[in-house]
Amino acid sequence: MSLKSKFSAVGISDTGRIRDHNEDAIGSNLDVGLHVLADGMGGYNAGEVASSIAVKTVMELATEACNREHRSAPESDTGLMRQTIVLRDAITRANKIIYQTAHSQSSCEGMGTTIVACLFYDDRISIAHVGDSRLYRMRKNRLEQITMDHSLLQELVDRGFYSREEADRSTNKNYVTRALGVEINVQVDLQEVVVEPDDVFLLCSDGLPDMVDDEDIHLTISTFSANLDTVGQQLVQLSNDHGGKDNISVMLIKALEPFPARVSLLSKFKKLFGIRT
Repeated sequence: MSLKSKFSAVGISDTGRIRDHNEDAIGSNLDVGLHVLADGMGGYNAGEVASSIAVKTVMELATEACNREHRSAPESDTGLMRQTIVLRDAITRANKIIYQTAHSQSSCEGMGTTIVACLFYDDRISIAHVGDSRLYRMRKNRLEQITMDHSLLQELVDRGFYSREEADRSTNKNYVTRALGVEINVQVDLQEVVVEPDDVFLLCSDGLPDMVDDEDIHLTISTFSANLDTVGQQLVQLSNDHGGKDNISVMLIKALEPFPARVSLLSKFKKLFGIRT
């Protein structure tokens, strides 16, 4: 079942005012409900190589997995949805490819990328992220940051050295403590969240929240929510108006209606009689 009619979605990536090229990358497959955003770093043009590898790998592997027949059994042995495991495995594979490329090509030495990805299935969203690229949710006019940054600043907040307000004013926001391509193995944070009609999800690189505070992000979404393309353009414009010191990428997805998974007769039979596979 294609999910294209269940959502409206838009993605925008902008170089910003200061950088001379864009090291962010974005990708979507509306049919399977997959959205990926990566923010590259390190070396001349190497950041865009890392982010491109990350998005391409996750898009290909996750799409392939979603198109298999395993959706007839949505739960994994770990209690997580299969779609969440799909994202984790795809990001893990992307990490190894980036790491190997960085160590085999001198022009790519030291490159890495953050990533945030989501996959919609059965009235839920699976979320996976590494680094400080974020996913927000707007529900009933309340904006909430769903992911937690893997950054030095966030660690200092967690340990009580900074308040959230002090962190928002800090100029040292860009020291990430986790990224793809830095080590041969990477820990991917995973979440699953129930989706309600009219929920709006925002994926963004740090070029947005570094320039625009959450209150203005909230106001922009609530003001222009009837047109996601306008929301995206306004968020990018705000970032540039406030300095545009980094690349800015935003992806917005709005749930239009429920999207429950189709359950086969065999699955219903197994559930009825408590048969586990």
